[in-house]
This record gives sequence, C-alpha cells and structure tokens, in this order.
Amino acid sequence: MDLSVLVADDQALLRGSFRVLIDTAPGLRTVGEAGTGAEAVELAARERPDVVLMDVRMPEMDGIEATQRICAELPGVRVLILTTFDLDTYVYSALRAGASGFLLKDTPPADLLSAIRVVASGESLLAPSVTRRLIAEFVRRPGPAQPPPAGLDALTDREREVLTLIARGLSNTELAEHLHLSPATVKTHIGHLLAKLHARDRAQLVITAYETGLIRPR
Repeated sequence: MDLSVLVADDQALLRGSFRVLIDTAPGLRTVGEAGTGAEAVELAARERPDVVLMDVRMPEMDGIEATQRICAELPGVRVLILTTFDLDTYVYSALRAGASGFLLKDTPPADLLSAIRVVASGESLLAPSVTRRLIAEFVRRPGPAQPPPAGLDALTDREREVLTLIARGLSNTELAEHLHLSPATVKTHIGHLLAKLHARDRAQLVITAYETGLIRPR
C-alpha cells in the first residue's frame, strides 16, 4: 500500500511541485494540499495521512502550531517540517511540537522522498547537524530542568547510556560501533526507550534527555 502524504505550504507553485514529485515516486501518493495551518489540521484529521509535509510560515495558523495540534490529536500522523529558514528557533519549536523531522526546501528531491519514507516508518529524521542546533538552543536558553518522566527511573544503565549518545547526535550505526553492540541490539534498546519514556520517536528522546537534565550541553 502506498504511503499517503499531505502537503501544507502557502505557495501554490511549491505545493504543486511537491505533489508532482511525490505522485511520480514509487510507493508514495498525495492525499491533499493545504495553504494554511488551519487547513492542514483539518485535512490531516479527515485524510489521516502517513506524513504531513509542513511549511513553517503560513497564514491563519503557522506550521509550528499546526504541527502541535496534529501530533496531539492524531498520534498516527507524522510531521516533516520543510522551510526556507534554517533558524535554531524553528528547529527547537518544531521538534518540541512533535515533528519527526526537519528539512530545508533546497533539499535534493531524492533526499526529500527518502525523508518521507524514513519518517513514515516511525523513525525520526534528526541528523547530527540538527541535533547540534537543538543543543545550541538549550545553551542559549538555560533554565531549570523539567521534572523527569516516570519512565526515566525505570531505565537500565545501558539504556541511559544509549539515550545520552542519541542526544549527542550519534546514528544507530555509530551507536553500535561505539558500544560494541549489534545494530539489532541497538534498535532493541531504542525501542525500550521509546516505550518507557512514552516518546514518539528519536527526536522526542533528544528533547527528553536535555529537558530533564540527563545530559547537559557542552
């Protein structure tokens, strides 16, 4: 079955371009276009797409608020943020709102299609460069740590180690090499972390690690 994608952008030309790109890719199809954040929320509730491609700056309701509402109300729908603005505040706000990925609009088409598939599979598109921007945001906004989620106390020492390394920006392959574990074992640990911390994906694990003070920016 094809993965369904909703395209939300205030520029009709860009929406059309994304739609053509997606509809001509194997295994993908668009189920609608939204020109405002409010339309994105409404269409997502009606169509229940696998992934929403979400612009940040839109009229009526911006992409960050739309992302927050979609992630809160439609747990099966993933959001991939697309923007021309490579600003730290957008990275932090989008991930905090529940987005599973963050890409610039000048991302090569093949990478965009790959990102849609990655996010739809339940993974997060959180490259080390994005993680570094997220860390920089915490450096600029020092404040009291959030109370730890109940599941944090239930983590094993190994799971805490894996969570710390994820927050440092290591990929699964790098985690396996660093900890001398098999890729399958790494995935198992990440699965346990997601379940115990009630996190949607890897991006939310990073947020949890920093907001609870488990890891501090260098």
